[in-house]
Amino acid sequence: MVQLHLEDVHKTYWLGETQVAALRGLGFAITAGDFVAIMGPSGSGKSTLMHLLGCLDMPTEGLVRLDGHDVTHLDEDTLAQIRGKKIGFVFQTFNLIPTLTAQENVELPMFFQGIPRKQRSTRAAELLQRVGLDGRIHHKPSQLSGGERQRVAVARALANDPEIILADEPTGNLDSESGEAILQLLAQLNREGKTIILVTHNPEAAAYAHRTVHIKDGRLREDITTRVKQGVDHHAAR
Repeated sequence: MVQLHLEDVHKTYWLGETQVAALRGLGFAITAGDFVAIMGPSGSGKSTLMHLLGCLDMPTEGLVRLDGHDVTHLDEDTLAQIRGKKIGFVFQTFNLIPTLTAQENVELPMFFQGIPRKQRSTRAAELLQRVGLDGRIHHKPSQLSGGERQRVAVARALANDPEIILADEPTGNLDSESGEAILQLLAQLNREGKTIILVTHNPEAAAYAHRTVHIKDGRLREDITTRVKQGVDHHAAR
């Protein structure tokens, strides 16, 4: 089933009087359960594409479809609801709130969805245990290593059990060992049925995906299946 579909997408920005074309007629589809790496040099349009796939921004021209529905002209409140329920985000800079504990950071997306406090607390603790941080749930980000902070970010991305995980350079600020652990965690989530979209410049990170989309100058250059997609592990713990 096609989950995300870009149709002849253009994105143009104005910098003063200068027009910058970030995306130029981009089009491709992502099916449910894909693990896709999006690669390209600096300035290729990767970040712009990530924002469109995550419903954080809309194209200047063209359509973005999510589960068959055109999201291009939806209002911000509706888009926020879609992001909160369907998409989990993991960023290079973690984006944790420094005054909150690991558990409170993971609870935050559930708070915005109106989930009761006890349920939020229980699920956050379970997710932190899952990513190997059950002994660090009351620590604030400043008390955690980079790898631990990114694990908190992954747990937070899973808080509302989204169908899609969008990871933007999730290993960019990590040492190689911590980065590999995060990639293995994303691969496991994919085996459980999550759609993983990994934006990266690192070929070693992209190797975890089973499909690589290369963009350059805002255009699709290559769309390559790099390895056989593995079956969904329906018995894996959530």
